[in-house]
Amino acid sequence: MAKNYSDNKYGLTIEPVTKGILSPTRVVPPFIQKPSYADTGQPPAISRTPVICSEDVIERMRSTCKAAARVLQKTMAAVREGITTDELDEIAHNACIAEGGYPSPLNYHGYPKSVCTSVNEVICHGIPDSTKLKNGDIVNIDVTIFKDGVHGDTNATVLVGDVPESVQKLVEATRKSLENAIKVVKPGARVRDIGRAIEKTVKPKGYSVVEAFCGHGIGEEFHNSLYIPHYYDAREKKVLKAGMIFTIEPMINMGTYKEEIWEDNWTATTKDKLPSAQFEHTILVTEKGAEILTLP
Repeated sequence: MAKNYSDNKYGLTIEPVTKGILSPTRVVPPFIQKPSYADTGQPPAISRTPVICSEDVIERMRSTCKAAARVLQKTMAAVREGITTDELDEIAHNACIAEGGYPSPLNYHGYPKSVCTSVNEVICHGIPDSTKLKNGDIVNIDVTIFKDGVHGDTNATVLVGDVPESVQKLVEATRKSLENAIKVVKPGARVRDIGRAIEKTVKPKGYSVVEAFCGHGIGEEFHNSLYIPHYYDAREKKVLKAGMIFTIEPMINMGTYKEEIWEDNWTATTKDKLPSAQFEHTILVTEKGAEILTLP
């Protein structure tokens, strides 16, 4: 049995998340358009193609991102005490297919499931399995769908039952940090302004910002060459321009920003086993500011 942790300033008794049993890989019907890596598990190298999207890509992104939002809402609605993360994966998988899309994570660099489910101290990339959600847990559900030749990406952290107040405050601060980050997005702003807005929201509350993972450009590629750090980095001077599309997805930890990676080479947890929360939207830079493409 995993060791429980209770020696932290928040007074939490923490039972670390452990690996469960994986179910067989889910099948995508042949009539669904698939990304290039669906069969091989190997996406092409991240290209250096222009990050300014054409009007055609933007219109397809608007539609696909709405589909991603619907899939996320449907999966979030199923969260309850006793459900397994694998059952959430099945719901998201089927919802993607019902939208006429492919669940982008499936076989991306060999990832075995259709969605990421990150529980409690899992920062990101948690693999759905037989783990049952418990009263007091939090779980992040990260959905990406490939439809009409483009990817739409969004996630949210959900409370399971009676969550400790200190953890609720972490979740709310994370949600607020995403809102504040989106507010600074406009032509002429710099990438580093996004990280600054996030840090200003959460650091005064004693939280830390994960540095190992960042937001990314998205469109016809799941990830492109545009990177969006969630912490302030003075070197990130790239100027935002109308037509850019990228994700903002701050991962905020109650304790240290440092992470550990499980042997599966996917699951990232906080080093001190304190909770982590995350929210994400896909954003279009417009002439006037920001358009949130993944609003439900």
